[in-house]
Amino acid sequence: MKKKIAIFTTGWCCEILSEFLTGMQTTLENENVDLFLFLCYPTHVDSSAVRLGETNIFSLPDLKGFDGVIIFGSGLDFKDCIDDILARSKAAGIPVIMQGGHREGTIYIGSDNYVATLDMCRHLSEKHGVRKIIFLAGSENSSDSELRLQAVKDYLAEQGRSSDLIDVFYTKWENAAADRYIKSYVASGSELPDAFICANDGLAMAASVALSDCGYEVPDKVLVCGYDHIEESQIFDPAIASVDQCFSQMGTAAGELWLKIRDGAEYGDSVVIPCRFIPGDSCGCYETRNSDLMRRRIGRNAFSKRAQTTYFNRKLNLIDSTVLSCLTFSEFKTSLRGLIARNHDFEGDSFHILLEPNFGLSINDPGVKLRKSGYSKYLEVMYSTENGTATPDDIFPSRELVPGYEPDDDVNHLYTLLPLHEADEVYGYVVFKDCMKYIYDHSLQSYQSRMSLVFDKFRHALSLDIINKRLLDIMKKDPLTNVNNRMAYEDKEKSLQSEINYGSELHFAIVMFDVNNLKLVNDSMGHEAGDSYLIRSCRLICNVFKHSPVYRVGGDEFIAVLMGDDYNNRHELIETLKNRLTPYTDELPLPEGYISIACGMSEFENGTDSYVEDTLKRADEKMYENKAMIKGTAGR
Repeated sequence: MKKKIAIFTTGWCCEILSEFLTGMQTTLENENVDLFLFLCYPTHVDSSAVRLGETNIFSLPDLKGFDGVIIFGSGLDFKDCIDDILARSKAAGIPVIMQGGHREGTIYIGSDNYVATLDMCRHLSEKHGVRKIIFLAGSENSSDSELRLQAVKDYLAEQGRSSDLIDVFYTKWENAAADRYIKSYVASGSELPDAFICANDGLAMAASVALSDCGYEVPDKVLVCGYDHIEESQIFDPAIASVDQCFSQMGTAAGELWLKIRDGAEYGDSVVIPCRFIPGDSCGCYETRNSDLMRRRIGRNAFSKRAQTTYFNRKLNLIDSTVLSCLTFSEFKTSLRGLIARNHDFEGDSFHILLEPNFGLSINDPGVKLRKSGYSKYLEVMYSTENGTATPDDIFPSRELVPGYEPDDDVNHLYTLLPLHEADEVYGYVVFKDCMKYIYDHSLQSYQSRMSLVFDKFRHALSLDIINKRLLDIMKKDPLTNVNNRMAYEDKEKSLQSEINYGSELHFAIVMFDVNNLKLVNDSMGHEAGDSYLIRSCRLICNVFKHSPVYRVGGDEFIAVLMGDDYNNRHELIETLKNRLTPYTDELPLPEGYISIACGMSEFENGTDSYVEDTLKRADEKMYENKAMIKGTAGR
C-alpha cells in the first residue's frame, strides 16, 4: 500500500516551491509514496472572506489517512492556518516537518539565512562602501524575513553602526507595497540609502523598477539585494544580487527526514542547509556571473512560451463563453464536461472538478446556503478522469480526495488540490496530477481563479434569470383549494435538500394523501361537485395538520410536510384524520359530506436518507398500501 504525504503552502513562491518539491520527489523516487499538495493563492491584503475561501483547501484532508505532513513555511505564514494543521496532525498522530519556521512539535528544515545575510552585509560594506540601509521586510509573522532582518541589525551593531539601518518597512510580501513605499519615500525628499535589502527577489525587482521610475537607476545611484535567487531575478536587468537558499537541497532533506521517521531511524529536531550570497548586477558586481547567457536562453524559449500562453488564454476564454451561454445547471454540466473531454491538453488525462452539492440548488434558490468552511461529506462530480478513465459516479466522498485514486499504483505521483470559491462561499475544488510545470509558471493560479470566477458568474446570472422568470409566475397557490401548489412543494423540497446536503440534523415527516372516488363524483355528479369534494377533503387535511404546509401536487393528490409540533404528534394526528373520514364506499349515491382519503406517512431518517425523495417515496408506497387496505376492507 502506498504511503501518502500531505504538503500545505501557498503558490505565490512558485519557483522555490517547485525546487523544494523536485528535491523531495528525487529523494523518494525509489519509494512507494504519493505527494498531495494542498495549494492556494491568498495574500495578506485580501479581505478576510477571500482569504478564508482560499485557505479552506487546507481543511479538506482527513490527516488520519496520511503518513506525514510537510508545511512549506516559505510560502505559508498565516499563523491560524499553521496552528490548525498542527492540531489536526497531532490528533492524527503523524509527524510534521516544517520548512522555514520553528514550531513546537515539528521537525525544522531551513537554510542558514543568518550567515548568508552577514556575508551580504559584509560584501556591501567592504566592497561597495554601503553604510545607510533600508530593509524591505516580508511580514512580521515570517520567521525567514525576521531572521534576515535580525542578521542585518546584528551586523550593523557589531560594526557600531546600528543607526545606519534608517528604516524597516513591512510589505506583507506585496510587490506593489514596495513600489508605493519607495515612490512615497522619494517624494518626501528624504535622502536615499546606499542600499535596499529586500526580503525576497520579487520585492527586490519591484524596488528596482520603482527607483528607476523615480529617476534613480540601480546600481548607479543605489544598490539592491534580495533573497531566493530565482530564475526571474537572474535574467532581470539588473540581475539581482541575492541569497541562494538551496530549496532543492531542503526538499531533499525533507524526503530523507521522512524516510528516517518511517524506518524508525534516528533523526534530529532540525536540519539547516547552508546558503550562499551571490553578488550580481544590482550591487554593481557585473563580472560575477553571466546573466546575459541566461537571458538569451530565456529569449529563445519566448516564442514557444508565447504560443502556449496564447493557447491557454484561448482555452480559458472558451470555458468562459461556453459556461455563460448555458441556460440551466444541467446544460452547464453537460457543456463543461464536453468541452474538457474534447480538449484537455492542459488539464491532462487525470483531472477532476468536484462541486459542493448545494451549488446547483443555490442557483434555483438564493436562500440555499453554501458552506463557508470545510467541505461536504459528499461532493458532486462535475468532471473526473483518472488516467483517462472517466469516473462513473455522480457523487464522491470528499474524504477520498481524488476520484479513481489507485493506492496500489507503483508509480509515484504529485496530486495538487486547489479551491473553487467566491469570497468565503465554498464551491468545491479541482485536482491536477503531476503538473509541476504549471505550479512553476503560475498557470494553476490563472486556471483556478478563472474557473472560480466563471462558476460564480454563471451562478449569479442564472439565479437572476430564474428569479425574473418566477416574478412572471407569482402564483404558488392552487387556485381551487388555495393551498400551495406543486411549484411550492418543489421549492420546499429543495430547501430541505439543501439542509440535508449541509449536514443539518433534520426532523420532518412527509404525508402523502390521495382523495378516493374523485372520478366517481365527477362522472356521476359533475365536475362542480368534484371540485367541492376536493375542497372539502383539503379543508379536513388542513384542519388536522394545522401547523404544516399542505400542497396540492396532482388532481387528487396532496402532500403535507410535518415539522415541529405536528411532527412530534404525527401519529396522533394521523389517527385523528382517519377517525374523521367517511367509511369507504363506491356505491351511489354517496353519503352527504362524504370524504374518503388514503394516506401514508414516512419520517426522514438522518444518516440513512440522502434525499428528500427517499422519504417521499416511502410515504407514497405506504399511501398505496393504505388505499388497497381501505378498498379491501370495504369489499368484505
